[in-house]
Amino acid sequence: MAKDKLHHKNIVSDQEPIDFVRQIIISDLAAGKNSGRLHTRWPPEPNGYIHIGHAKTALLNYWIAKEFGGKFNLRFDDTNPEKESSEYIESIIEDLRWLGIDWEDRLYYASDYFEQLYEWAENLIKAGKAYVCDLSSEEISRYRGKAIRDGDKIITPPGKDSPYRNRFVEENLDLFRRMRAGEFPDGSKTLRAKIDMAHPNLNMRDPVMYRILRTTHHRTGDQWCIYPTYDWTHGQSDSIEGITHSICTLEFENHRPLYDWFLNQLAVFHPQQIEVARMNLSYTVLSKRKLLQLVEQGYVESWNDPRMPTLSALRRRGYTPAAIHDFVNRIGITKSESIIDVALLEHCLRQDLNKHAPRVMGVLAPLKVIITNYPDDQIEYLTAINNPEDATAGTRNVPFSKVLYIEEEDFMEAPPKRFYRLAPGREVRLRYAYLITCTNVVKDEQNNIKEIHCTYDPATRGGNTPDGREVRGTLHWVSAHHAIDGEVRLYEHLFSKENPLLVDEGENWLENLNPNSRIVLTDCKLEPSLAAAKSGDLFQFERQGYFCVDRVDSKSATPIFNRTVTLRDSWAKLQRREEGKSNEK
Repeated sequence: MAKDKLHHKNIVSDQEPIDFVRQIIISDLAAGKNSGRLHTRWPPEPNGYIHIGHAKTALLNYWIAKEFGGKFNLRFDDTNPEKESSEYIESIIEDLRWLGIDWEDRLYYASDYFEQLYEWAENLIKAGKAYVCDLSSEEISRYRGKAIRDGDKIITPPGKDSPYRNRFVEENLDLFRRMRAGEFPDGSKTLRAKIDMAHPNLNMRDPVMYRILRTTHHRTGDQWCIYPTYDWTHGQSDSIEGITHSICTLEFENHRPLYDWFLNQLAVFHPQQIEVARMNLSYTVLSKRKLLQLVEQGYVESWNDPRMPTLSALRRRGYTPAAIHDFVNRIGITKSESIIDVALLEHCLRQDLNKHAPRVMGVLAPLKVIITNYPDDQIEYLTAINNPEDATAGTRNVPFSKVLYIEEEDFMEAPPKRFYRLAPGREVRLRYAYLITCTNVVKDEQNNIKEIHCTYDPATRGGNTPDGREVRGTLHWVSAHHAIDGEVRLYEHLFSKENPLLVDEGENWLENLNPNSRIVLTDCKLEPSLAAAKSGDLFQFERQGYFCVDRVDSKSATPIFNRTVTLRDSWAKLQRREEGKSNEK
């Protein structure tokens, strides 16, 4: 147990991961509850790709099991065939494996339990605890009633009993079996639990357990024409699998009395449900329904569009499992809902990439530089450091020649104060190369800068200044003769508002989409070593940010790089500012 915990902490961060949940587990184990056994699970619904918020609860369940020597299951709660597919199941499995979660041979489906659930439903009918109802879904909702705000209070007036609530057991059994046999039209009947139509918790007002739905299921095919609801399936699936602690997010807190009621009525093994706050991330939407809307209405390319918060999209953009582990660890587990600054997620990513990503040079908006006093046919190979944070990363040779490319923004004809890059008559350092001085600016007929002429100082190879003169600016560059062409996609937050769903009356949350969330640069010049870059490879483009070879669109002839994250770290800057305030006190 201790080894697992230390191993987990070394991989992800030095912070203690789990808070009040750990205390519950420790207390239960100390009391010998469940015979000292611990078993968790993560039960996604396969109706979409999973996102960074799902990663939090999946990792929590997995880490708890690993830390205390327990077991962990992956179970798909596949009870709604209209919205579920094998594509989603495959993507979820792939994303969880990439994240480092291992369920060994414990992969389950709620559909594995359909026969057992049906049998238990008949048992509840026989006990007078369930009945077949002919009300429509709209009528059920109307009869159930709704919560009303009265000043600071929320009141729930009693609901109205269904006229079918008091059917005899024999009639209910007959109707339910005929529902299964396919004798009735879709939506014409439901099976409902008989609990309390005056209960203050609306979930307890005779909830639906089964509905008639003729839709082919991805695993059971057309074997069933009635499907169990999530509330009826979830707790019983936990019980069947012997789950001891059912850890879920806070939206299920109001469903816990129903979770407990079903298990108590069946008198089967009773897991403990524990609710934690779900993740809310700034400039991001973490509603699967809204993410599906973005995909279906073409606001993004797909579920794995690098602007999306899905794990598939984050992987394509260049995020690493270690960065996500660190982020989840840092935000911790609480009961209170809050919005986490996305800058913290980006900070965790920079921390990881800074240690592991090789450094290269790429010019995104090229401006030609001709070194007039450099020999026409000469080519030198200069030594460049692959990663200053990793001594084992070694060095590489970068070609240097008479004609180079630098960034357009690194030159100004009339520079303002504190512009330390290239300008007429000014000297700058070329990274790993020489000091150059601008001597002439060549323009086209429209007065646009066409190229820059410079001279170089041969005595400054490697960027050294043997005479001790001060040169403040250092620029990245690539040799024009050796550069490879590439496409670079610059990604920003998908939304321009911190809380995209917080809108005034009459506004649409989609109006908060950031029009500049994706900018494509097609004339980039990259150092030749990047010709060998493979799908998913990560690099730091010096002075530009971290970039990843696109896993979907990139071709070897013209590689495509996604900007994973910029170099600027607003979270680290905020931390330093806060630490400074603390020191002043």
